[in-house]
Amino acid sequence: MSNGENLQAFRKIADWCRWLSFALLLVHILLVAHPWALQFNFHNDLTLKLVRTFQQTAVLSRVKYVKLVALGFLTVSLLGSRGRKGQTYNYLTAGLQISLGLALYFGSGLLYVLTGYLRLFFLYLVFCITGFLLVMRGGAQMSRILKTHVFNNDIFNRHNQSFPQEERYLHNEFSINLPAEYGYKDKLHRSWINIINPFRGVLVMGTPGAGKSYFVIRHIITQHIKKGFSMCVYDFKFDDLSRIAYNCWLGERKNYPASKFYCINFDSLAHSHRCNPLDPRTLNDLSDAAESARSILLGLNRDWIKKQGAFFVESPINFLTAVIWYLRCHKNGQYCTLPHVMELMHMDYDALFTALNQQPEIETLINPFINAYKHGAMDQLEGQIASAKIAMAKLSSPSLYYVLSGNDFNLDINHTADPVVVCMGNNPQKAQIYGAVLSLYVSRLISRVNKKSGRKCSLIFDEFPTLFLNHIDHLLATARSNLVATSLGIQDASQLRKDYGREQAEVIMNIIGNVISGQVTGDSARQLSDRVGKIMQDRESLSINSRDTSISHSKQLDLAIPPSTIASLSSGEFVGMVSDDPDCLIPQKAFHATIQNNHEALRKEESAYQPLPQVREIDAHLIQKNYRQIKQDIRLLFFSESDQVKRDGPSPKAKTKKQRPQPE
Repeated sequence: MSNGENLQAFRKIADWCRWLSFALLLVHILLVAHPWALQFNFHNDLTLKLVRTFQQTAVLSRVKYVKLVALGFLTVSLLGSRGRKGQTYNYLTAGLQISLGLALYFGSGLLYVLTGYLRLFFLYLVFCITGFLLVMRGGAQMSRILKTHVFNNDIFNRHNQSFPQEERYLHNEFSINLPAEYGYKDKLHRSWINIINPFRGVLVMGTPGAGKSYFVIRHIITQHIKKGFSMCVYDFKFDDLSRIAYNCWLGERKNYPASKFYCINFDSLAHSHRCNPLDPRTLNDLSDAAESARSILLGLNRDWIKKQGAFFVESPINFLTAVIWYLRCHKNGQYCTLPHVMELMHMDYDALFTALNQQPEIETLINPFINAYKHGAMDQLEGQIASAKIAMAKLSSPSLYYVLSGNDFNLDINHTADPVVVCMGNNPQKAQIYGAVLSLYVSRLISRVNKKSGRKCSLIFDEFPTLFLNHIDHLLATARSNLVATSLGIQDASQLRKDYGREQAEVIMNIIGNVISGQVTGDSARQLSDRVGKIMQDRESLSINSRDTSISHSKQLDLAIPPSTIASLSSGEFVGMVSDDPDCLIPQKAFHATIQNNHEALRKEESAYQPLPQVREIDAHLIQKNYRQIKQDIRLLFFSESDQVKRDGPSPKAKTKKQRPQPE
């Protein structure tokens, strides 16, 4: 029906067929009533003439043929039935009316056989007409239901928002492949979420309970270990991910027989290895010390992240940098550990500044502090240094000192000859303190792994905002060529903006190539919806008035996954976008699917997991002994520097006072 004239002509034909069916029904009644009228002498010349004419016609000569033809024309007329107001019609009511009507319409013929139609002529007439009217009414309702069923069954427009997705299994030596299932055209289809290039970054989002770890991160860990990746796992809720990594590593050790498994945990020292993040062999120049100082202080004071460049932020960082570099150079780095740094910061100013001033490389860093000390600006000096002291004092713990002062392994985890798997555990109850120390670990680790000629490496950070990694955008931008795959788990973009600042958060969100998101709301949902883009969708408009029903169809571009849909995702249901490679193009990058986990198999697998191994026997005496030894090392250094002060003369402050001219 391309125009109104054709539609009107069709309706006229339908109306003509309906009236013709009524006429044929009257002919049928006339033929049936003729014997009854002859018996009771209820006839005239006109009716006799009409009956003889009908009996001479081939189609109308048989009573049952007239009945069938009348029903046929009625069926044709129902195809053009005009819809009227009333959305309460349903298939059951219409079907019952049609069934009852057909039963009465054709069942009335049994009266011929059972009792004779002459005795029950009027009953036959009632049955036949009633059945005909019921068929007409039920057929009209059925016709209207068929035209408007879309509006009743798809109130959330999910049928239109479905789209084809990637169903091929695309596999390579680096890929992450997640089996999934999606709906399209009212059918469920098997699909695959293929992350064939994880080196472009993987962002996993979702509110608590969305299934980030269970449906996505655990598969990244297991698949990359099976493919021989060296790995670092930041386990915020230790030891959920660490047990997965350890047991998968146990089963796949043949892939890299020289590798080892290490674990850092500040709560259970017997199950933790020891590692010095300030290993002098990894601090090649002053910039490494500065980066370490920035990581630890900004990790302890998150509000400083948004104030970088301010005087009372950069001053403590420069002071801590100077202390770290001094210990790096003193006796070839014999005391270059974070616990020794913390103890050295509390030395007397005379000995401390004299010691620091011996290193020419940090002269420019400590010059403002020495000048303030010389000129007696103690309030300013204390404000600068106390900011670092107070922040670092939070880390003064024997257990932290113990882990941070050992050398069970180094952070060069993707060394070609000796790749390793490292798990770093946090504790939600102590997230700020442990997170700052782990930020230092990760910062130093990244500087070691993000280099040429290293083994393929996977860095997995669950609850990434609880860490502070300065210049994480540089890692994401440059790690691809160095075979470093970075996976970040966050709950929402607003969480990232809160801890990293708006600009840094936007860079992280926009630079990552692969995004997998569970249920998120607000700006995160809108940004992800815009990233997936629009698809061509069918639109159907229904207009009902007292005489007619009008339905119009159109197509238009609309959001494939609206923000409201993303905000209502179920656990295990994910949306997002993947990236491809020139060697393996993926036409359908967007997805909206439910990841399929074999829950029973995973339960059996987890029930057979071995606990994390105990590294060594340890007691409180050993921890306290290590704690006292670090303090003793700094006392010896203090005494040696005091002797140096005596040999070299008074402190800079004392010299200044002595040389000050007396007023006349």
